[in-house]
This record gives sequence, structure tokens and C-alpha cells, in this order.
Amino acid sequence: MKVLVQRALNASVMVSGEVIGAIDHGQLVLVGIEKGDSEQDVQRLADKLLKYRMFSDADGKMNLNVQQVNGGVLLVSQFTLAAETKKGLRPGFSTAAVPVEGERLFNDFVDKVRSQYDRVETGRFGADMKVSFTNDGPVTFMLD
Repeated sequence: MKVLVQRALNASVMVSGEVIGAIDHGQLVLVGIEKGDSEQDVQRLADKLLKYRMFSDADGKMNLNVQQVNGGVLLVSQFTLAAETKKGLRPGFSTAAVPVEGERLFNDFVDKVRSQYDRVETGRFGADMKVSFTNDGPVTFMLD
């Protein structure tokens, strides 16, 4: 499981021209589910995501998490994070979870994050989504 977290001034996701999820400042989180990922991986990354200190305190140091700054969290499934890219010039996706399992684990991830924090929005699994955001910093971290 890979989670790409970006500190955002704002973020939104559209499907068929309609905004289905949006936040002001907070985290845009792209989630890639891989074969072999488990509920334990989901729980560990949900806990880590919300506690990850990527927001600046009064001294300008990254000491605050998304909950401490009352930020939003926008969770977007992105199977391309599971791509194999080491060889060749075209990504391979044999390491990505099959769609049924990917959707199940993504929904479990959403549920686990929402159970700990109420400012969570999502994209739509498997949809053709248009994601817009302004990266703050830029600040981006890969959690896996």
C-alpha cells in the first residue's frame, strides 16, 4: 500500500463535471493498493496519516498534524501508484490489487480515517477523476 500525501492549500476532485469532494487547507492523499495488502496495512497507514506532522508550528517547523491544524483530508484512489516502473518505458500494473480487492481496501481505509477524524472527503473508486489542488510548500511525502 502506498499513500502519497501532499500538503494542500485547497484540493478538489470532479467526476463527470461535478465536484464530489473538496477541502480547503489540509491533505490531498493519493492511495495505491497493491497485491498482498492487508487490513493491518490499512490500519497502520490510516493511523500514520492522521498523526503525520507535516504542518508548520509557530516557529515554522513541521510539528503539527492535520487534526491539530483543523485541516481537511481528501482521499483519492490511484492504482497507478502501484505501477512497476524500473524497466522499460511503459508502466506495468501486475503489482496493483485487482479492482474488487482494491476497492474493498480503499473503502476500509476511508472508514478507518473517518472513524478517527470527521473532516474527510473522497473521490470515487474506479472513476475517471479530475483532481485539482494547490500544493503548499511544496510538501509531499510517500508513506508505505
